[in-house]
Amino acid sequence: MKASKSAYVLVHTFEGCRLHAYKCPAGVWTIGWGHTAGVYEGMTITREQANEFLEQDIRIFEDNLTFALGLDDSGRMPNGLPISQHQFDALLSFTYNVGTGNLARSTLLKKVKANPKDPSIRGEFARWVYGGGKRLPGLVRRRKMEADLYFSG
Repeated sequence: MKASKSAYVLVHTFEGCRLHAYKCPAGVWTIGWGHTAGVYEGMTITREQANEFLEQDIRIFEDNLTFALGLDDSGRMPNGLPISQHQFDALLSFTYNVGTGNLARSTLLKKVKANPKDPSIRGEFARWVYGGGKRLPGLVRRRKMEADLYFSG
């Protein structure tokens, strides 16, 4: 599956765009729309480069999420259950923020794969609100919006 506008809106809303490298609350050098690969202290980029990084990153996360869910070309998991566009977009925003490794080890992914309509999935989003060991209000808002999007379709 591919990200729709909804995934981009979430990423834009919560990542923001910074043209100078900064350390995120988890201590990772970040630039642009939450891009981390190859970022170093003092790095600067243009808005165009930030948008290019975002497109590259989104493509990587689309592929990683598709693989993690085991989706076929029709958006169905190996058990035959479908993932909606809203669900995919919410999970893409989540994965963009926490990383593919964290998604792969998460109870959230296990529950989605078992039954994507399981209402307890909302609570799994809400568990991921810490950065640098602290509960962050921005992550609380992000997870609520991701969960709301996930269950909107």
